[in-house]
Amino acid sequence: MRDENTCWECGKKMREKRVEYSLYGVKIGNFPAKVCETCKEEYFSEEISRRITNAVKKKGLWGLQTTTKIGQAGTTLDIRLPKKIIQFLNLEKGKEVKLYPEGKNKLVISV
Repeated sequence: MRDENTCWECGKKMREKRVEYSLYGVKIGNFPAKVCETCKEEYFSEEISRRITNAVKKKGLWGLQTTTKIGQAGTTLDIRLPKKIIQFLNLEKGKEVKLYPEGKNKLVISV
C-alpha cells in the first residue's frame, strides 16, 4: 500500500516543493506540489488544482484547446480557427502569421 508521500508512477519518495505551472506557454504561477525525487512527476492537491483552474480561467486560457478539420480552398488546404482562439490571439483577416513544422506531428503558427 502506498502512502501519500510515495509516487504513483514509480513508487519512489516525493517531497513538497513549489513548482511553476504554465499552460500554452503562458505562466500561470508557482504552486505547492508533491514532486517525485526520481521521475519528477508532479502532484497537486484538489484545492491547489482548483486554484490553478481559476487562474487559468482569469487569464482567458480555459477552453482554448479544440479540434478542427482541414478544408480545401481551390488547390490549397486551409484550417479554420475557432472564435475563442481568434479573439485570444487578436487575429484578423489579412494579418500575417508564420507557419513551421515542429517534428512530423506538430504545426506551429506564430503571430
